[in-house]
Amino acid sequence: MMKAEVKSQKPKAKSQSARSWLANVAARERVSPALLEKHFSEGKVAVLCSKRRSIVPLAVGKGMTVKVNANIGTSPDTSDLANELAKLRAAVAVGADTVMDLSVGGDVDEVRAAVIAESPVPIGTVPVYQTAIDARRKGKSFVAASAREILAGVEKHLRDGVDFITVHCGINRRNVEVLARAGRVCGVVSRGGSMTIEWMRRNRKENPLYEYYDEVLAMAQEYGAALSIGDGLRPGAIADATDEAQVAELLTIGELVQRARAAGVQAMVEGPGHVPLDQIEANVRLEKSVCDEAPFYLLGPLVTDVGCGYDHITGAIGGALAAWYGADFLCYVTPSEHLGLPTIEDVRQGVVASRIAAHAADVARHHPGATDWDLKVSRARAALDWKGMIAGCVDPQRAETIFSAARSRTEGACTMCGEFCAIRRMTAAGDQPKRGRQISSGRRGRK
Repeated sequence: MMKAEVKSQKPKAKSQSARSWLANVAARERVSPALLEKHFSEGKVAVLCSKRRSIVPLAVGKGMTVKVNANIGTSPDTSDLANELAKLRAAVAVGADTVMDLSVGGDVDEVRAAVIAESPVPIGTVPVYQTAIDARRKGKSFVAASAREILAGVEKHLRDGVDFITVHCGINRRNVEVLARAGRVCGVVSRGGSMTIEWMRRNRKENPLYEYYDEVLAMAQEYGAALSIGDGLRPGAIADATDEAQVAELLTIGELVQRARAAGVQAMVEGPGHVPLDQIEANVRLEKSVCDEAPFYLLGPLVTDVGCGYDHITGAIGGALAAWYGADFLCYVTPSEHLGLPTIEDVRQGVVASRIAAHAADVARHHPGATDWDLKVSRARAALDWKGMIAGCVDPQRAETIFSAARSRTEGACTMCGEFCAIRRMTAAGDQPKRGRQISSGRRGRK
């Protein structure tokens, strides 16, 4: 993308000038406006904010803090608008930077409109689900939908004001042939990816989102939305990670990123969901190389397949490592992953786990101000300032609940150590330092 193209597509809240949005976003990220503008103009940072919404723009990508997304949405078995809005509020309350509405049950148009209207953060969707729902309303299957109907679903979501859309454009005939000989354990686990492949096979045609990609770009440019180019062939088992099909799709996505930049459209790249620890670095570096440092958006990744019920933990382990190696955006994983539709509490736990992973990476990458947060909590802990420590935690509500559940008989201590509290004893003896040691900024970490 040339700098001359940046001015026409810079996203901003309606009340802000083009210059003020850049300065404000840079200030929140604690980077210089010049650095933000440079990375944005190169396509290495995406700033999420549709032209049709008045929200604070969000920067995702090189040099920015690692961001966290929360997925919500109805299913064919469970559709409750009030519950989904409660999930939205819960996700935002514990720090989700974006929310994706993945509804496929009930009145999806009503749900999407309500989520967009209420959300103070950027909203993403997967428009191909819209086509499937609309086809069902007409009494036909998704595979009977025309290419024009698939493209109409994309425009419908953009017109409604979503800030970014997942489009599975990297699936084409050539890559489906690669998949057929891959011998995967779990095959295709992407919902949108499986729908696209089924449509292609049944109709014996190219993927419309790939064939008519220029039209998708034109729509995204018109509404000021970013593309999140979906990894429809992502591995759903660690045995399938980094296989030929995944890499073939990534190579296609790299070409699509360049076409998006040439059209003045922001593009992020979605990454694999199940990757063992020893392959995470290679996956991040491969995406950054193939896609010229386009923002990398990962689901987890989950580092083992055996964590059902605890996949927010397996995802956070992978997410922290991926972000340390250079990933920019983590899609949360909840305890319900692989098991059922997340509850409100699942959403909370998923966001918090991914936020911890993202912050751990920010600390390791020495992002400006990242260690200040830890130092503030550490100093409160050293002073036995329970109120201050709890208030500074990633989830103060849960920390307060645990601390208050059983008060220690020893003043100033918790029930872990009681009268044997190390900090209390050292403070009483006059040996405890008054201020915690400043964490050295030292050598900058991996980017």
